[in-house]
Amino acid sequence: MYRVYFSFQILDNFRKITAALVTAAKASYQRRALVLSGDQNWCLQAAQASLEGASLERVPWISASAPEKVWKLEAAKAHQFLGQEVDALVFNAHSGFDLDAFGIITGAIRGGGLLLLLTPPLESWPSFPDPEHARIVTFPYRITDVTGRFIERLVRLIRGAEGMVFIEQEKGFPRVQQVTSANIRISDSPLADKEEDGECRTADQRRAVEAIVKVVTGQRRRPVVLTSDRGRGKSAALGIGAARLLQRGLKRIIVTGPRLDTVVPLFRHAQRLLPQASVSRTVLTLHGARLEFAAPDALIRTLQPADLLLVDEAAALPTPLLEQLLQRYPRIAFATTIHGYEGTGRGFALRFHKVLDERTRGWKALRLETPIRWRSGDPLEHFAFQALLLNAKAAPASAVALARPENTLVEQLDREVLVKDEATLSELFGLLVLAHYQTRPYDLRHLLDGPNLLVYVMRYRGHVVATALLALEGGFDEETARGIWEGCIRPHGHLLPESLAAHLGLAQAPRLRCARIMRIAVHPTVQNQGLGSQLVGILIKALSAENLDYLGSSFGATEELLRFWERLDFLPVRLSVKRGATSGAHSALVLYPLSNSGQALVKVARHRFQAHLPHQLSDPLRELEPPLAACFLRCGGQASPLSLDRQDWCDVLAFAFGRRMYEVCIAPIWKLACGALPVPESEALLREMERNALIVKVLQKRSWREAAAVLELSGRVQVIEALRQALRPLVLHFGSEAVRREAERLREH
Repeated sequence: MYRVYFSFQILDNFRKITAALVTAAKASYQRRALVLSGDQNWCLQAAQASLEGASLERVPWISASAPEKVWKLEAAKAHQFLGQEVDALVFNAHSGFDLDAFGIITGAIRGGGLLLLLTPPLESWPSFPDPEHARIVTFPYRITDVTGRFIERLVRLIRGAEGMVFIEQEKGFPRVQQVTSANIRISDSPLADKEEDGECRTADQRRAVEAIVKVVTGQRRRPVVLTSDRGRGKSAALGIGAARLLQRGLKRIIVTGPRLDTVVPLFRHAQRLLPQASVSRTVLTLHGARLEFAAPDALIRTLQPADLLLVDEAAALPTPLLEQLLQRYPRIAFATTIHGYEGTGRGFALRFHKVLDERTRGWKALRLETPIRWRSGDPLEHFAFQALLLNAKAAPASAVALARPENTLVEQLDREVLVKDEATLSELFGLLVLAHYQTRPYDLRHLLDGPNLLVYVMRYRGHVVATALLALEGGFDEETARGIWEGCIRPHGHLLPESLAAHLGLAQAPRLRCARIMRIAVHPTVQNQGLGSQLVGILIKALSAENLDYLGSSFGATEELLRFWERLDFLPVRLSVKRGATSGAHSALVLYPLSNSGQALVKVARHRFQAHLPHQLSDPLRELEPPLAACFLRCGGQASPLSLDRQDWCDVLAFAFGRRMYEVCIAPIWKLACGALPVPESEALLREMERNALIVKVLQKRSWREAAAVLELSGRVQVIEALRQALRPLVLHFGSEAVRREAERLREH
């Protein structure tokens, strides 16, 4: 880094402007921002000059380059600041404008603090070769193909933002009096007084702590759901509540969240109130009582008894996983951020509150409104909400309630137009936020700038009622395709061809061109009206004309989603053998052919999947939920001759209609189950419990005790009877006339 020499007058101007901004920030207990725009060396030294004498102590620099002896941190480590506070922040956009990191770290600046944003010259910033482009670009595109639409929009917002001053290299300084505290509007809303208990800083936080304690001391199955924006003391409330309960004699509290660093603030606040406790990275111990972290998937795999379960950043976990936790733990408190970086609370509220209404009458919702880290009306919070579209909202329910397939229009959006259409962009991103539990700020930049992305919307009277985001994938040469098949090459952003080649052994898959539906969302008000199906149907027609070979999607497997894709003739061809650590779900991959080559690929992929699935169910997928296993066995199943010979049928008959031992008839029973369950008509032949019995015992080969527990039966004898009840209609339907006659004879005896 070469040295830029500033005159005394220039140095004094930097210091005066910074002092005025900090004075205004401290007077209002809000935050202010200073944008320094120019080449990187000028920006870094201007920032250093601005901070000299500003009496700001905790000042991290998010920057790949920084002056000596400053607190430098990589953007990838921004999660360390969740729940922490700093006096100021230097964010160097020359090192890459990481939206997720920017959202996290700016939320750590306390009231009276300052953001210094270092940028390339504002006019040319949209064309700046941002290092973040490497995360967005995919083959066959180049770094230069990534657009600057997001930055174009960001510059527009910076120029109009309140509480933000910008100094541009070689363009002079704004007048100091323009940024003094005297002429910066201060919010009328005062910071809440400290509470009498000395632990809670606002009345909101005190009520939250009381609600957490009541989950344990009150009736069972009365969970509490805490929601708030950043800086309202939500995680602190969880930590304070946990500390009070341990002091009162509670023996074991489990904390879970999307990642361990998510719950670090909770542990820190508990430790503050329990200085005598022994603390490690994941456990706090006090006189034998424990507050400990457990990953969500671990809690699903193995029941870990607890007096209380705390779920922090619940919006970052999928609803099916939350449902399982709700079922397993009678005393549970959920907390989540509304406009968050770990997941989105509005979508969480929409999805999970319905579950709570059905499962736990009397659950309590509590919203923390009063900011603790800064005063209400903070201009930096407002800017972050706008810039990252954290305040994006789907169309009003009243405006789209009458949307139907026959009165809507589908269009592919021109993103050059979209970036200037704030109303459509907000409705589009707001809908994505509602639909998917892990939508984050990075997705906004990918949406606007990704060269491989296609954006479709369905409109009703101008409003967005449904959307689909598609990524173009595949099209590799033969050598690269073989490297993918061998597992030597893992191309970024090509999920479908990589999965088909590396996991199903289909070497030709990376050579074909395809589109992956990354996200599809329908407005909650008009779901189940056929809009999603119509949108996918239009996508199929549009993409067929683009010389693509197949269309596909990958998602966390649920019965509802599988049935949706099945109705559209998409075939499942892969199920991950491991559950996602955060989602607790297995990933499914479904395909739809668009060309003759695609048809051949899908046929082979489906055949290989069907051949492997029964064996996987008895090994890595032994704990897959029986209804989900039934869906995968059935989806796209074709009637084919069963592989049972005469002796096999005799063994099945002897078990199903006689008293022969199950253990000596395993092989033919397995053959019948594997052949019959994928056939669609078997669904009408079997009751749910009978079908599940075949899956858990015959295909998954669980022990009699495990099978009885899953089927909610008392033991081995009842499971055997369920198997016999399941096999009898299959024998009568799939057996030959001679087999059916023998079955009737045995039944009479």
